[in-house]
Amino acid sequence: MTISAGDAVATKSQLRKTMGFWDVLLFNIATVLGPRWIAAAGHNGTSSISLWVLAAVFFFVPGAFVINELSSRFPEEGGLYAWSREAFGPFHGFVAGWTYWIYTVFYFPGLLLASASMSAYIIGGNGVTLAGNRTYLLVVSLALLLVAVVLNIIGLNIGKWLQNAGGVGTYVPLCILVVLGAVIALTRGSATQFTVHNMMPAWNWDTVNFWSQIAFAFTGLELVSAMSEEVRDPRRTLPRAVFGAGALIALMYIAGTFAILALVPAGNIDPQSGVFHAITVGSTALKIGVLGVIAALLVTAGNAGGVGSTVAGIARVPFAVGIDRYLPAAFGKIHPKWKTPWISILVQAGLSGAILLLSQVHTRSAIVGYQIVVDAAIILYFIPFLYMFAAVIVLAARKDRRENEHAVLVPGGKAGVWICGALGFVVVLVGIGLSFVPPGGSDAMDFEIKLVGGTVGAILIGLVLYWRGVRSKAAV
Repeated sequence: MTISAGDAVATKSQLRKTMGFWDVLLFNIATVLGPRWIAAAGHNGTSSISLWVLAAVFFFVPGAFVINELSSRFPEEGGLYAWSREAFGPFHGFVAGWTYWIYTVFYFPGLLLASASMSAYIIGGNGVTLAGNRTYLLVVSLALLLVAVVLNIIGLNIGKWLQNAGGVGTYVPLCILVVLGAVIALTRGSATQFTVHNMMPAWNWDTVNFWSQIAFAFTGLELVSAMSEEVRDPRRTLPRAVFGAGALIALMYIAGTFAILALVPAGNIDPQSGVFHAITVGSTALKIGVLGVIAALLVTAGNAGGVGSTVAGIARVPFAVGIDRYLPAAFGKIHPKWKTPWISILVQAGLSGAILLLSQVHTRSAIVGYQIVVDAAIILYFIPFLYMFAAVIVLAARKDRRENEHAVLVPGGKAGVWICGALGFVVVLVGIGLSFVPPGGSDAMDFEIKLVGGTVGAILIGLVLYWRGVRSKAAV
């Protein structure tokens, strides 16, 4: 039995419009801004500062313009999936939607491990040892995933408060980091010397893998668009929240990297929990060690909100694909009481938990396993971004672009669309390529086998499901 357009509309109409401007803005901060990316930037050294600026100019800003245009022209549940389907048809829409969803299976383990590592600093300076304990990391990671899943199944009217807390809990500790860094640098001297020369990009094989992480750290503004039909006045709310959150995020990434390097030398910064080690160092030096504990508590809530917001947004993609019947129909079901796509959420969480455990099997260290899941997530996540940047160019040719009074268009007319689309496409393509470069200290063969095997396998599973769906629809 297939599903009609009317039935699809009726199913989506059960969704509750619960998110306003501040909910969306804090959702964006919780989704995009990550203390672990500032820690990774600090670990990479002073050259990260120029990489942040380059990524903001050539990727983040063009991406924000593209997202605003597409989300205001096509405010449909499913976001990137709907835009790609609109531009290139059902097959390409499915590939974009599948890879956008399945990336979370690899993304969540990395996010959860980093979150668990940061939470160790709740006990203060002794958290340094606990942050590297694999058993602790796995137990806390699974607990965070469980909390996010339960709250999002219950509903956005409840779950959005976790995401709002995530936005606040992410931004405030980073403000503490910036203030501590500035005070220590001015009163006691910076742990790192900053010069124009050493802040320029360092293009070598030890750091090229990090470029893709810098670009990835700026992604996520598109995620809330997957929930467009649960946002109040989405054509007006989404663009305002994207620009507001975007400015706050870019500023914090740059200021936070300066601050962490002012407090701790690059070689001593852990790429997962380095922010909280730096806060502990700064607050201890100023004899206000309680700040480190407060920051760790806040960021634990912030990371839980980040997981929650990603669960909430991404789950809407297979929900939309399930309604179109290219995934099993169960994905398109809404919980009768809580009105959420609960099957999609549960499948997503179950797969993520399995990958979390597998990523730590036979790896030299928790950090190497962390890097594998991060790079796999980047590769899969960037595939739909290739579609998104190409879609804005293709859809710019439609006459409704100018006739739609609600559209927030990319500035500069079609030339502006081509510039933004091409810049984003190239940055994403380069980021995918660089993700395959193994980081220093890893077993290159083991790294490549796990990375390539995981990403290719994830895509093939999706294609099998797609052709199953096509045959099922044709048989009706």
